[in-house]
Amino acid sequence: MEKTLENFVQDASRQPLSNDWLICDDSHLFAQLTQQLYLELTQFSYYRGTPIKILLAERDPVRFLAGFLAASAARCPVFLCNPDWTKQEWQQVFDLVNPDLIWGLGTRNWGQDYSKLKNPIIPSPDSGLIMIPTGGSSGKIKFAIHTWQTLIASVRGFTEHFLINQVNSFCVLPLYHVSGLMQFMRSLTTGGKLVIRSFKEVEYPQVNSIESSIFFISLVPTQLQRLLQKPELTQWLSQFQTVLLGGGAAWNELFEKARYYNIRLSPTYGMTETASQIATLKPDEFLNGKENCTQILPHASIKIRNQQGEELNSNQIGNITIYSQALALGYYPNTWENQAYLQVDDLGFLDNKGYLHIVGRNSDKIITGGENVYPIEVESTIRATEMVVDICVIGIPDKLWGQAVTAIYIPKDSNTSDIEIRNLLKDKLSKFKIPKNWIPVQTLPRNSQGKINRQELQQIATKFLQTSLAD
Repeated sequence: MEKTLENFVQDASRQPLSNDWLICDDSHLFAQLTQQLYLELTQFSYYRGTPIKILLAERDPVRFLAGFLAASAARCPVFLCNPDWTKQEWQQVFDLVNPDLIWGLGTRNWGQDYSKLKNPIIPSPDSGLIMIPTGGSSGKIKFAIHTWQTLIASVRGFTEHFLINQVNSFCVLPLYHVSGLMQFMRSLTTGGKLVIRSFKEVEYPQVNSIESSIFFISLVPTQLQRLLQKPELTQWLSQFQTVLLGGGAAWNELFEKARYYNIRLSPTYGMTETASQIATLKPDEFLNGKENCTQILPHASIKIRNQQGEELNSNQIGNITIYSQALALGYYPNTWENQAYLQVDDLGFLDNKGYLHIVGRNSDKIITGGENVYPIEVESTIRATEMVVDICVIGIPDKLWGQAVTAIYIPKDSNTSDIEIRNLLKDKLSKFKIPKNWIPVQTLPRNSQGKINRQELQQIATKFLQTSLAD
């Protein structure tokens, strides 16, 4: 992992890794494309005097990874992008970035005529920066500013945590997302293998012919749930060395099912700003009964503070503050004043053994009648009734209560009434935590990582309640 970026590009051109290190369609083109793009970018940057600002929105995995590695090695600021963003979202990105070059979106600009690019007089301060998107599911798209060094720090923390030198990754998550990108980084920089498949592909067992016992696979809770619904896929999943689970809160029923089928699950906690996970439960601990906690990785540390900024003792709930070598530098185009730590919106506590427990998000907390309600607890209790397929709990403005706890859910049976579910909750939740409003829907608005769009949920709930009052 101590190689320079240029070393990786030079190695790629010589193909020092085994021919099957990258396992996906057209993987044999990776070395050639990487070297070609690197040479073009460095030559043009030399004559121009400043690096090229690149939007990378390539759908093809080989072209995406070749472009990412070449741009990073050539010290060109590269912005990782979702090809499926809406027109409005793309406009946000164009206005923010003002790119020199776009790779992807059907342009196929491999072998671009660089003479037509913009040529600003002042050299860009963004040289060598890697911008990873975040925040697109519920508001304005932002780019967390990373460097090769912050990403390598994350890889180092991962390998030290799992006590391994080589990471083999089976990737079914988007490469433009930090959860997909870091699987590439781990495999590339440790000399491991990288399998890239779409999630739709893995739902057909005949394509899963790899030796899964040496691989890590990363999933979000909704993906794990879908795989556990098919016996042949459950059996396949149980053969993996480790199944990393992140991207959103899981629920007890899912944990119990995974443990029943001996899935070597590793629940994780992390975010784009921390270059993926900073706390992870090891699979042996999960199989032995631990589930709602994670162990902090060696490259990071966490402190729990109250609203006044005072550090709290073990088992006291407060705001999570992260210290990590893998922290982003800020949100493009601005850097943070203090890059030593990151105060996040999540609430949690450290137990006596130093394990991190997540309680919920401060901004998601519902205050109803003066009482605090954390949606994660309510959602997990409702899921345990096995009467819903999916559930999200939010607070809706209410004149009497301040906020009314509201459940938006997909019933498992169309004949199931909310009264039946409420009756099952009476002995499990305090009365003020039981939702006052119940809104059945056919689907919940989630993105590809399983994260809920809470703004859209608020709109669904408001419209439903207004219609109910009108009736």
